[in-house]
Amino acid sequence: MSDSGADSVFGQVQLGYLVVESNRMLDWHRFGADAIGLHVDELSRDALRFRLDEHQCRFLIRRGPAEDLTAIGWQIADHSSFDQVLKRVVDRGVPIEEGTDEEAALRGVERLWRFPGPKGVVQELFTTACTAPEPLRMITSGYVTGRAGMGHVAITSTDPAGIHRYFGTVFDSRLSDFIDENIAGLTLRIRFLRVNERHHSIAVAGTRGVRLDPIRTSVQHVNIQVADLEDMLAAYHRVQELGFRMAWSVGQHTNDRELSFYCVTPSGFELEVGWNPVVVTPELEAAWTVSTYKGISIWGHDDVGLRAFDRLGQLRQAVLHARTPEVTVQELSTSTPGGLIP
Repeated sequence: MSDSGADSVFGQVQLGYLVVESNRMLDWHRFGADAIGLHVDELSRDALRFRLDEHQCRFLIRRGPAEDLTAIGWQIADHSSFDQVLKRVVDRGVPIEEGTDEEAALRGVERLWRFPGPKGVVQELFTTACTAPEPLRMITSGYVTGRAGMGHVAITSTDPAGIHRYFGTVFDSRLSDFIDENIAGLTLRIRFLRVNERHHSIAVAGTRGVRLDPIRTSVQHVNIQVADLEDMLAAYHRVQELGFRMAWSVGQHTNDRELSFYCVTPSGFELEVGWNPVVVTPELEAAWTVSTYKGISIWGHDDVGLRAFDRLGQLRQAVLHARTPEVTVQELSTSTPGGLIP
């Protein structure tokens, strides 16, 4: 699938919401409201939502045993682009189902459709988000969302090229750049994919030279972007003061120049809180070239939370994953999108 031409949906797609399944509802409430500084709505004993902006839902936390991200909601800008995406999925024989009215209401959207995604994470599509009339009640002064959507999702995979092809086929994603890095003794190549002007909405990391996935959860981290640097630094201190685990200290990335820190959510994957990344404006887009950066950070992002037993746990997890085939969607992962570099 080409990412250029009249049939491209690039620029018409944005990350809309994330769905997490967890039995640690009280921890999530405290983490989201008190540590990170999000607006929280308690819907019931079994569901709560986080808001970042006028959308009713940016995170949905539902009670359940997975302790993991289970679905990604993508907002499509118009019905023509929406129909194009659905056709691509259907034409390749991948099943699509419409969500129920209750599921749509929980996610704060009018209607939604879903289909299988890499690593078992369901991909959900919608066009219209419901907005909340109530003003935001949160410590943080504001988050950056808008036409580029909210933050990004980072995945580790034994088949990063397959995930790249998946999002190229479905959303005409474009390759922003690569980073080569050594983390916890593993050499990683990370590719960064954009679907609009946000530098990346998806990051995919794979180990070089060996097919291992050291992460228990389906995602390594998710990202949100604050509007003010002071909000990011204040959240960094609150996370530590309230006893939540910090993974990586404040630092600046080499490729998108975002300042950020990483902490561990109650479900075990990480949350990156960032500020001021590069925006790929039309002028930058026209001249963009794919680069490879050596190392994730220009400065900072020191490993402050990974102790010796955590490293051993990662190695054990990698061995277990080596015995279990990764969940893929081959029908959407075999065509070659523009910009794919091994």
